[in-house]
Amino acid sequence: MNQNQEVVISKQEILNRDIIDGFKKALPVIIGYIPIAITFGLIAKQSGLSIFELTMMSGLVFAGASQFMAVNMITIGSSSIEIIIATLILNLRHFIMTMSFSNLTTHLSKIKKLMIFTFVTDETYAISTLEDEKSSRSSAYYLTLVISTYLSWVLGSVAGGLIGDIIPEQLSVCMGISLYAMFISLLVPQVKKNSKLLIIIISSMFINIVLFNVLGKGWSIIASTISASFIGIFLFKDDE
Repeated sequence: MNQNQEVVISKQEILNRDIIDGFKKALPVIIGYIPIAITFGLIAKQSGLSIFELTMMSGLVFAGASQFMAVNMITIGSSSIEIIIATLILNLRHFIMTMSFSNLTTHLSKIKKLMIFTFVTDETYAISTLEDEKSSRSSAYYLTLVISTYLSWVLGSVAGGLIGDIIPEQLSVCMGISLYAMFISLLVPQVKKNSKLLIIIISSMFINIVLFNVLGKGWSIIASTISASFIGIFLFKDDE
């Protein structure tokens, strides 16, 4: 009986450790997500989405870059099919990430994997794949990691939407430029590390400008996104 109690206690201790470790690993991502989520909420509210709509977008889509792009496309009047195709293309990388992640977590059941993969993002995927103990981590560790970051994004979006109702209209309008400032701040450090990215950026901009009057606002974004992806494959094919 005592031996059984010791086993139960041991399993509970492992579970508690994994939950705590999962939250610790998630904390830096949460800190990074919250201000960006608030910005998204502000911009989405400014673009005409209700609190319910922007909350549902964050809750169901949960993909920062795609959400910002979708809101921008809504603002410029793109059709629903254009927005769906553009976000689908941008999110195709998640299929590759989850397949890779699945091979690294063969000790977990398919149901548990499905639950985890539903909330995986670029950041949580990177943390999970770099985890030294991934072959022995329980589902509780991964679920704590992905769900805590998910909740921070959704709640941050709601907070941004609520703030959008409070702050003066002039300040809300000015927040629109924050989207472009954020993407520029993300791009500049990466371009400094690898100048090939600058070629992709300029090529994408040029293609979008050329096709803007031919295909329309939404389809030009889709075409430039696909074109930039192929250019990136060509430029980085010899890199390790």
